[in-house]
Amino acid sequence: MPFKLAVVGEVGRGELSYKQAQRRYGIQGRSTVLSWCRRYASQFVTFQAGGSTSPVGTHAVDPTPEQRIKRLETALREQKKQYEKQLKDSTDLNLLLRTMLQVVEEDHGIPLPKKSFRRPFPSWRMKKD
Repeated sequence: MPFKLAVVGEVGRGELSYKQAQRRYGIQGRSTVLSWCRRYASQFVTFQAGGSTSPVGTHAVDPTPEQRIKRLETALREQKKQYEKQLKDSTDLNLLLRTMLQVVEEDHGIPLPKKSFRRPFPSWRMKKD
């Protein structure tokens, strides 16, 4: 009951939509959070009217290990999508820059010197004993 009221409280305050709450806490049913909101909204309003946003004696509820795993997996998927997009953008930029250099060399006859490593990087040097 305290967990349900905490979720209803977050949705009621507008901190989360019911779908976001479902994803954050790993709640399986599609309409579970929505039905909790309908069922317990009157209790949440009562507690709010008393000056508290959550029931008396209720503290932040720690998610279960399954809920925490689900939340971490979701965050990992989102991060992976972000990294894949950054990689694609970098690859596209690299292709664009190489094409521009090729156009300058071929169409305008301007030879662009290739950088060569005339001296090795400091980290490549062999240390003498």
